[in-house]
Amino acid sequence: MFKKMASDMLGLSDIGTIIKPEDYDKVDADDYVMHEDGEKIYFLIKSKSDEYCFTNKALIHLDGTSATNKKRTLRRWAYDIHPVTKVSLETAGNLDMDVEIKFHIGTNAYSIDVRKDQINELKDLYKALLKIEEIQRDNKVLLELAQQSLDVASGTLRTIRNSEESLVGQFKELNEAAFSWLVEARNRYSVKDFGHVFELFINN
Repeated sequence: MFKKMASDMLGLSDIGTIIKPEDYDKVDADDYVMHEDGEKIYFLIKSKSDEYCFTNKALIHLDGTSATNKKRTLRRWAYDIHPVTKVSLETAGNLDMDVEIKFHIGTNAYSIDVRKDQINELKDLYKALLKIEEIQRDNKVLLELAQQSLDVASGTLRTIRNSEESLVGQFKELNEAAFSWLVEARNRYSVKDFGHVFELFINN
């Protein structure tokens, strides 16, 4: 008991271990993955108090207060709602016991310590998160350009002078076309499933 408390005080219990795919079904986070909806675990880090489960659709975080307290909070951050930003990797010095991956998901900042002998596996996660960040950044720009294009087209059509009856018809057609076009653009530029990115970079 004393060793566990000392480990918590020193921060050693926060050093995570990367779990192998064949052991995913042995961790608690697996119970919260939506397997029925095609969700799949691609990377999983487990410390004594926390689990960080990266799926094709979200980060699932089982947040524990300490290694000696079994109470946990479940947090789920879907990539399409909470974009990934500020990804960085801190390697270990001579005396360090761990390496550290840092990133933001939405407004939530994460800093995860991992055993330094697992640096090569962590590099794969780093690359995957960087690629997700790049895709989301590019898609945000493209969606903004699509919205601007739609605004220009709408403004141009509003300047057309016709009979009142014709204008009513044009307005209805314009709204329907604009709505359909914008929905299509959002579906194209708002990626919900990043399985292809994880499969490219995660070499399990």
